Amino acid sequence: MLDIITFDAQGGGNILYKALAHPLASEALERLETILTAEGAFAVYDPGNTLYTLVALYPGFKPTAGVYTHDSEKVGQDDGFGGVRLALTDLDKSPARSVLALSFEHEKMLSRLARVTHSDQQIFSLEPARLPDMMLSNPRHYLDKLNFATNFAFFRDDERFSTRLVTANYWCNYDATDVRYWLRLYDAQGAILAEWEHEAPNGPAGIVVDSAEIRARFDLPEFCGQLFVHVLGARGHDVVKYALDTYGKNGEASLSVTHDANAWPSPRFATLPAPRPDEKLILWIQNSHAAPIPAGAITLNQMGEEQAFAVPVEVGPFATYALDVGALVKNVVWPAQLELRSGNHIVRPRYEITQGPLTRIAHLNVERRDLSPEPSLRNLPDSMGRGFVLPFPILDPAIFTSVVQPNPMSEKITSLPLRLDIFDEAGTLLTQKFLGNLPRNHETAIALHELTDQAGHADLVYDFRDGGEGDGWLHAMMRYENRENGHAAETSFGGHIFNTLMTWRSEPQSYSGPPPGLTTRLFLKLGQEGHESFSCLIHPASVEGTAPSETILHLYSNSGVELERRRISINPSGSYMVWPHEIFGAEKLAEAGIGGYVLIRDMSCRLFGYHGQRNKVGGFSLDHMFGF
Repeated sequence: MLDIITFDAQGGGNILYKALAHPLASEALERLETILTAEGAFAVYDPGNTLYTLVALYPGFKPTAGVYTHDSEKVGQDDGFGGVRLALTDLDKSPARSVLALSFEHEKMLSRLARVTHSDQQIFSLEPARLPDMMLSNPRHYLDKLNFATNFAFFRDDERFSTRLVTANYWCNYDATDVRYWLRLYDAQGAILAEWEHEAPNGPAGIVVDSAEIRARFDLPEFCGQLFVHVLGARGHDVVKYALDTYGKNGEASLSVTHDANAWPSPRFATLPAPRPDEKLILWIQNSHAAPIPAGAITLNQMGEEQAFAVPVEVGPFATYALDVGALVKNVVWPAQLELRSGNHIVRPRYEITQGPLTRIAHLNVERRDLSPEPSLRNLPDSMGRGFVLPFPILDPAIFTSVVQPNPMSEKITSLPLRLDIFDEAGTLLTQKFLGNLPRNHETAIALHELTDQAGHADLVYDFRDGGEGDGWLHAMMRYENRENGHAAETSFGGHIFNTLMTWRSEPQSYSGPPPGLTTRLFLKLGQEGHESFSCLIHPASVEGTAPSETILHLYSNSGVELERRRISINPSGSYMVWPHEIFGAEKLAEAGIGGYVLIRDMSCRLFGYHGQRNKVGGFSLDHMFGF
């Protein structure tokens, strides 16, 4: 496993990791690596605890002539490389001909080290790996998170499928101007196919990056790889959010949607369903780094079991590998679920299921290692009501099957004490189903269409009547299938405490400030190529007695002009299907154009939503929405 720290819930993202792993930085660091090793033995001065991350990503930087520190209390401590940390004041006694100062400020390092080096020692730094100032939101503070608003996207274009990244310039909400998307496209082997910038108009304009257009612009062959995305000029936060549509061509009826890849690699991922006997499950392993993933470094196992199935091939730098899960993990079938032990090599991956002529794509989720079972969840105060709630749609049971599978989502959780609360669209509780205290290796999938004959939604909640553990990271995978034509879609997400005035730690979560998060800002893209987009909005309520929502649907054109707005109201624990073509009409949607969208706003409560598209032959996509 790569010995790197990428993200933790308290401290946020490790920006040093992003600075070192950036594709442009990796090219410079590989050149520096070659120079240093050619010079012979080299010492390292590590003023900011950078060395472990650097060596994990680029093993050639392992020091061969000692690790030096200016911290007198660390002198003599284990350096992690078979030696002890040495005093910086003794650097001139080192036989090293080269000294690597782990800082992006070269002139500062030259001045500092001039006192402790001799004329035969050459000083290097990380400055060659520094991005140019024109790519930085804050050039004066290089490791500012806004300088590294980056992400990856699965990106494919062939005779059967194209992909489309869709978002909006939400950075303008934080007074950002001159926002640009720096994009680099890699093929399956990790080779660079194209590199370009996409300018975002000032204001809340729609942003669309379509694989078919890119393929034509650069005269590219078919490809299936990944797109590296770096937002230049970001303000407010560093999270790059998008929806990613996979749409068929040449008569292909399949349709899928997922969302942003989460920019931080993780040791483990979950919410991966085992395949049915008649399905082919491909896990898209996409290397997020400039170093190859060794054969055997990534494994799969049935959730809750320790028998590991190793990926047998090396995956090159920034390369994409299509892993046939059923061929590797034999005799494990749905409703079993799988755990991916990815060793910090990849960001949140996609998987693709083929059943007959149809395919669907969904994503895994991060399995947390920093969480432990939390006893206080059994005795939350009355002001928290039902506590953590995971809401998700139940589509019309006459047309669709709706299935939910709860997922263990932290490494230490061993049981899942759960209950389903099922509501109609008006928010009336129809029924409840206690699921018991599910073990980590459970193979439970609940058919919601057998519990109700009405469209609406279900809440997955903790229920400790038979004991068990909770960790506050309640997740599930939801699968929907059209009874008539076999089209299917699936998604997964986690629960929160919703719409309580009182707070418990970071809940109710707010994406733009401290808790409680009691407002809504959700992005709903419009349909394209004759597709109709939709959103299933849910008004989750951890406590009873709250008021109906005061929701406004804002229709924006692709240039960021608000064209129209409509008001709707959703009862607590109720839901509402938003079809933009019905609410605003075809003429207004045509005026909005490709890249137009609906912004869903509510200042009275936090809504949760799922979105997708429907095509003319009954295919559909569905994933949870994102807000900004």
